[in-house]
Amino acid sequence: MSSASAHASTAVWHHYYRLTKPRVVALIVFTAIVGTLLASPGLPPLSALLWGNLGIALASASAAAINHVLDQRFDIQMSRTRGRPLPRGELSERQALAFAAALGLISMIVLTFLVNTLTAVLTFASLIGYAVVYTAWLKHATSQNIVIGGAAGAAPPVLGWTAVTGHVDADALLLFLIIFTWTPPHFWALAIARRDEYARVGIPMLPVTHGVEYTRLHVLLYTVILVVITILPFLTRMSGLIYLGAALVLDAMFLFHALRLKISTRQDLPMRVFRFSVNYLMWLFAALLVDHYLPTTQHLF
Repeated sequence: MSSASAHASTAVWHHYYRLTKPRVVALIVFTAIVGTLLASPGLPPLSALLWGNLGIALASASAAAINHVLDQRFDIQMSRTRGRPLPRGELSERQALAFAAALGLISMIVLTFLVNTLTAVLTFASLIGYAVVYTAWLKHATSQNIVIGGAAGAAPPVLGWTAVTGHVDADALLLFLIIFTWTPPHFWALAIARRDEYARVGIPMLPVTHGVEYTRLHVLLYTVILVVITILPFLTRMSGLIYLGAALVLDAMFLFHALRLKISTRQDLPMRVFRFSVNYLMWLFAALLVDHYLPTTQHLF
């Protein structure tokens, strides 16, 4: 193969790779891995850890590729997304759908035959929930799209949990609730920053339908709710003092960001809140993980 052919082949695969929204999938898989590890007192079975999270990753990548296909007519009109492979003509819709179908099929085979049926069913439901119900319908139907559709994005730690246990426990649902509550302030911050673009393409995000000030208030209110929810793992003895300390610090930082967003009109603040929220979730789940493997902190009271 000539160097030119090799370069072209590498470029094509890079376009496919971008279809998977790798940064988003990385955060999804991280929360799923945390769910897998928290579901077991010690180390979980290697098959659940490896095959379970591989299947979840492939399903998430499939959903992302479908999202690219369904949103391409809007992506081409928005500065944040017009550089994606489909708007630029680097891949065709048919190629993207075939890629998404292959990833989804492999995911279901892996989860069904190498993990368990419940994880496969819940993962498929999450895939459809995000790629079809949210992207094709909810996103364009209501300003509460991200609240309702957030259920699909909150599922990964539950999927990781069921990969180990084969059933859904209360602690797994608590992990779900944390991400479900985190999603609105996370995404509404981005929606404020991109309000004009969403308005131009007719997507009824909250700052488009109810205004920026209303959205700033609700970012703050949901952050307050999130603070309460993130204390529950300690109160239910799912986690101990290490997690509690980390959660309190992270919650204080998130509240600070949300308050600044509420009282200031600085143009850079919405994206600052958005970027911080990603780090917030990552560090919060990392704290759950660290605390899980230092369990003596759970029994000091």
